[in-house]
Amino acid sequence: MQILITGGAGFIGSHLADDLIHRGHSVRALDNLSSQVHGTDVARPGYLDPDVELLLGDVRDPLTVRRALDGVDAVFHFAAAVGVGQSMYEIEHYTSTNNLGTAVLLQEIVDRPVQRLVVASSMSLYGEGLYRTGDGTTTTGVERGLAQLRAGEWEVRDADGGLLEPLPTPETKVPSLSSVYALSKFDQERLCLMIGRAYNIPTVALRFFNVFGTRQALSNPYTGVLAIFASRLLNGNAPLIFEDGLQRRDFVSVYDVVQACRLALDVPEAAGHTFNVGSGRSHSVCEVAALLGQVLGKAIPPDVCGKYRAGDIRHCFADISLARSVLGYEPRVTLEQGLVELAEWLQDQTAVDRVADASRELAARGLTV
Repeated sequence: MQILITGGAGFIGSHLADDLIHRGHSVRALDNLSSQVHGTDVARPGYLDPDVELLLGDVRDPLTVRRALDGVDAVFHFAAAVGVGQSMYEIEHYTSTNNLGTAVLLQEIVDRPVQRLVVASSMSLYGEGLYRTGDGTTTTGVERGLAQLRAGEWEVRDADGGLLEPLPTPETKVPSLSSVYALSKFDQERLCLMIGRAYNIPTVALRFFNVFGTRQALSNPYTGVLAIFASRLLNGNAPLIFEDGLQRRDFVSVYDVVQACRLALDVPEAAGHTFNVGSGRSHSVCEVAALLGQVLGKAIPPDVCGKYRAGDIRHCFADISLARSVLGYEPRVTLEQGLVELAEWLQDQTAVDRVADASRELAARGLTV
């Protein structure tokens, strides 16, 4: 097949391109090589497979998208501005890139339908994950109040003040959109599924949890938390952690994400569905910072700042039973295994630590409490 990956020169897209080419497909990548992700030299990334046809351009430009779709059989739509915190003050940029960019892509696909469309969605659209009350019932849509957060009371509680127990979050959990980024990812997901259904284009939405691995942008202070921690540690600085660091997340290897993408392309029964893509395990943010420091040989205790960042949630980790049953997806890389490979890759990398600048920007705008 001839396959287009929007955002295909990036972290996940480039790994997917490797896999698709290995399996005999032809890959074209449409990417704007954003300076926040790729740096200012606007050069083809050295890690991008030489067999990938790279088309430099913006997914919001119809002519560019039309050219990118020429002769294409399937599309992976990964192009997006990424970052919960930054989205809360770069509102126009995130909405334009993510929402409008998806609309332009779909407008062109309507005129030249493809055999399969796979869109990258995000766990961020869940807001808080699923919880269980003291009497054993499940509850959703729980949000922490500002007064609670100002008091440093981080855990999620019921209306009577009872502590709620976090549970794996399934796809049936109603979205609770707590950031501009989350709203834009939900819009991307729903637009693709809606147009796919209307025009009989088999479409799959994959809700990625916290993806980690090699090639993630180390100098982007709004990228994945492990890359941010790595940037700090490589520069001899303490990882910056919001709240108390006990918030739990699902960290999934980029190789397992590629596996899910391949299955979304190949499994006929996937069409029309939305799937969580995670590891099925949860770790606290402090635990992950300690593990990364250990494999890097950097014994730098994290800076647990005790502040809340607008758009953040307390606990969310994946229930992957649907992806297992329909796609045959099975995570193969544990966090511990993935961190060893990541640490080896990091030895040859240079990272510009911009975390402090990003934190000051959020604080100046009143987006931390």
